[in-house]
Amino acid sequence: MSIRVLFVCTGNTCRSPMAEALLKSKQLPHIDVKSAGIFAMEGSDASSHAKTVLEEKGVQMAHRSSFLKQEDINWATYIFTMTVGHKHHVIDRFPEAKEKTFTLKEFVSGQEEDILDPFGGSVETYRQTRDELEQLIDQLIHKLQQNE
Repeated sequence: MSIRVLFVCTGNTCRSPMAEALLKSKQLPHIDVKSAGIFAMEGSDASSHAKTVLEEKGVQMAHRSSFLKQEDINWATYIFTMTVGHKHHVIDRFPEAKEKTFTLKEFVSGQEEDILDPFGGSVETYRQTRDELEQLIDQLIHKLQQNE
């Protein structure tokens, strides 16, 4: 059975598409992945810095931003948000998603903490976020495989 992972951030141009691309790059046959934003403009490109820092790691990102919709909630096995605020927003809008919505850090480490938002920051800031996401994605894969 396939696990469907939905990453959620604010605009769906930095953190959640980076997390999506990093997880997709692992090419795990039993994990499907998407991302969306709680305030996303439909069809926007990913941040150029986000693409740059992923390319440094050999990860390709073909992305158009997507506004979080009911069909995304219905599709997802797990919803991983980048911040506590995003988590509360998702649960407020989609109360039925409460049991499957976590901050990414909360799910992998038990600590409900935010992931640094690189938006508007330097390439170095994006690298820090990418590195943090990379570590969290590795932990996430391990945890999802344990839960199967």
